[in-house]
Amino acid sequence: MNMKKFALLTAVLALMASCNSGDRGELVGAKGKKWHPEKPYGMALVPGGSFIMGKSDDDLAGIQDAPTKTATVRAFYMDETEITNSEYRKFVNWVRDSTIRTKLAIIADDFGLTPGDGGTGEFAFKDADPENMTVYEKYMYDNYSGLGPTGYEGRKLNKNVKLIFDNNKYPDEYYAEVMDTMYLPMEESYNGQRTWDVKKFKFQYTYMDIQKAAKNRDLKRKDVLVTEEVEIYPDTTAWIRDFAYSYNEPMHNDYFWHDAYGEYPVVGVSWKQANAFCNWRTLYKNSYQKARGRQAVNSFRLPSEAEWEYAARGGLQGATFPWGGPYAKNDRGCFLANFKPLRGDYAADMALYTVEAKSYEPNDYNLYNMAGNVSEWVHGSYDPASYEYMSTINPNVNDANNQRKVVRGGSWKDVAYFLQVSSRDYEYADSARSYIGFRTVQDYMGTDITANAATNKN
Repeated sequence: MNMKKFALLTAVLALMASCNSGDRGELVGAKGKKWHPEKPYGMALVPGGSFIMGKSDDDLAGIQDAPTKTATVRAFYMDETEITNSEYRKFVNWVRDSTIRTKLAIIADDFGLTPGDGGTGEFAFKDADPENMTVYEKYMYDNYSGLGPTGYEGRKLNKNVKLIFDNNKYPDEYYAEVMDTMYLPMEESYNGQRTWDVKKFKFQYTYMDIQKAAKNRDLKRKDVLVTEEVEIYPDTTAWIRDFAYSYNEPMHNDYFWHDAYGEYPVVGVSWKQANAFCNWRTLYKNSYQKARGRQAVNSFRLPSEAEWEYAARGGLQGATFPWGGPYAKNDRGCFLANFKPLRGDYAADMALYTVEAKSYEPNDYNLYNMAGNVSEWVHGSYDPASYEYMSTINPNVNDANNQRKVVRGGSWKDVAYFLQVSSRDYEYADSARSYIGFRTVQDYMGTDITANAATNKN
């Protein structure tokens, strides 16, 4: 083909491409998928806006760690309630089941067990049967199988087969061997009951340290990837450890495990475990989205300190409590939150410990128990001077080297001072307490939802 014919053919093909595009040669933008905003289940939309952050009243405790300043935050979704025991148990059960399935698949791989044997072979990796592999799965298996710390990373589990927990119905000895390793040894069991070895159940996730990447653009991606592995079961011994010379054994024995407490806020969870839960919730939701060909949603995460205080205020400027204030009772003499009133009369507010997560009246953003019940982890490190140097737009101070993480809102065992929306407290990131829980947030897709946009148009 000579050059003239080639040029003519190229021009014809270009003309056909422009005709088929339907844009008449105009810059209409790349075609993308339609995005349908969806409010996450159990969350409320907190409109973005500005507020006076910090102590509006006298700092009676004299801590002076929250001077007033104007801060602005973008719109976000926030859980209407603290994360409950039943919600956290879903995370725990998912990790537990995934761990067991992985071990069953590995033992099936080691002994050449395959689906159809009626036993452990039913739990073999999906790629154990080459006939059912897609072209991509076969390529990945041929080129990447055996890599990673265990050699099994990236291989798909068969989750269509139900796990068997009744030891009288174990299908074969391989299954019994795997399940035996998941429990505490026989010598550590008593009264004929064996319990899970909770240290065996860990959630591993990887994230990119964007702050580090932004400060040094010469770093490669592998240099800013951080992998965390976290034990996920709550520390129920916190109920004993937090209160010396006190009988709290019933809370230790039942609070997380019994269905009677399913709708109560989870406690005994460290800051690191709360972050792991956020990453799991993101993975869980986006797996659902991917299976249905939908776009992924923004990550779930802990709120920043500014976001938490802004949401707790519920749109009230300069208020002492989420309901306004300055009192912790309403006009009928009823307490408005679960805390330690009247010089230590725990029962005066009708609760000795925690109450159900959806108790008392919500604030004007429809958020429950932003004061009292349990204190809440936020994604920020505690520095008494942080208000002095943090940004005024979406302020957040989280130093990876500072393990003192901020908790907000006060709890069932705190006096009213800690219920104030501006009060700050902290605990160490690896600590678990019987009075600290958390709730999650998710960024709102867009910038047009603001609390004061309508009033500031002029």
